[in-house]
Amino acid sequence: MDIETSRFGKIVISEEKLFSFVMPIIGFDELSKFVLLEHNDGSMFKWLQSTENPLLAFPVVSCANLSMDYVIDLPDNAVDALQVEDVDDLLVLNIASIPSSDPSGATINLLAPLIFNIKNKLAGQIILSGSGYEVSCPIFDKGEAE
Repeated sequence: MDIETSRFGKIVISEEKLFSFVMPIIGFDELSKFVLLEHNDGSMFKWLQSTENPLLAFPVVSCANLSMDYVIDLPDNAVDALQVEDVDDLLVLNIASIPSSDPSGATINLLAPLIFNIKNKLAGQIILSGSGYEVSCPIFDKGEAE
């Protein structure tokens, strides 16, 4: 499949790399097909690119890459919607917000992670109500940006 994107130009992706968001990204209910793209070699960031809207791509990162203590309890409705059979099939990523004027001020949304079932290519954004996690958690200590 060929898609034209605003950030990456024309890219070719195989159908098996597509994720279907059965639990939509907040504010983007009408979009359900996304692909994960590498940012560049050695980067902790990836891009979640919509295949339905060429202008929409989210920078995402795993808390494991940030050495953060981040434990989530997946709600039963998410387990059902994503058809989770084995926790090892899951990838958890968080949307990052990176100010172009000051990348060291980057934050991630810990309250609403993106959950990917790698095995069946289903995904969704869940809200961890009552978790105490923040929507805008700083990624870097001052002066530590990539």
